[in-house]
Amino acid sequence: MTQIVARHYARPAARKHLWTGIAMAVVALAFGIDQAGQWFAAHPMALTGLQASLFAGLATGLGAIPVLFMRRPTERLMAPMLGLAGGMMLAASLFSLLVPAVQTVATSSAPLGLGIATALALLGGAAMMHWMDQRTEHSHVESVDSRRALPQVGLVVAAIALHNVPEGLAVGVAAASGVDHGMTLGIAIQNVPEGWIVASAMIALGAGPLRAALMALATGLVEPVGGLFGVIASTAAGAALPLALAAAAGAMLWVVSHELIPASHRPGREAAGTAGLLAGFAVMTTLAVGL
Repeated sequence: MTQIVARHYARPAARKHLWTGIAMAVVALAFGIDQAGQWFAAHPMALTGLQASLFAGLATGLGAIPVLFMRRPTERLMAPMLGLAGGMMLAASLFSLLVPAVQTVATSSAPLGLGIATALALLGGAAMMHWMDQRTEHSHVESVDSRRALPQVGLVVAAIALHNVPEGLAVGVAAASGVDHGMTLGIAIQNVPEGWIVASAMIALGAGPLRAALMALATGLVEPVGGLFGVIASTAAGAALPLALAAAAGAMLWVVSHELIPASHRPGREAAGTAGLLAGFAVMTTLAVGL
């Protein structure tokens, strides 16, 4: 097949078509960038939401730096670290997403109908995550060292992406809607220990320290992708903004309940996991009040 392609593009006429296609792609890319710039200029809060999700995602790379000098977190340390992440996500979904959604519903002209729709959106966000989890082959990063047969790197990366998309979605929706309440900073803080865990898992799978750190950073950059969907949803929602906030909260709550709490509360680590969860909730409460 490669020889056929090589012979095809060796012909001058084929090369001409190739360069024409490249030129068209460049023009289309330039047009897309220009239109995106105009859209963000018209919606400054959307740009704020995208920047917030990028900031939160980059924190994952910051957290990966310790693998260049230190070993993987111990099993004893991973429980409170995962609990901390779960507690912060749990509080963020409440203070930055559900509370603003409920407040908006309460002051609307049809609180009962909009309230029911908001509750359904919450369940829909969780259902979406469950659907993605069932149809995406993946392997949870926190269980890499406990397996006799190590999973493929691609399966671990898929699990991390599945985890980071709702984070980016939630940050994008909250920041673009003006109801951040410390969510961006809180998600960034919880992404730091998460980056260490991710990079350490990559080392366990055979990657070198620098490559592991870069891979952890790359997985963190999945969050701006979710953030982009979040800012589009919040900008287009209008009066249905509570639905967008509730759907993002549902996705976050699913991740906390399905992944982080079980991972931090394995037999013998329940107390440490609970302590981490409470500490994370307390930190996020402080950020919500202070910001």
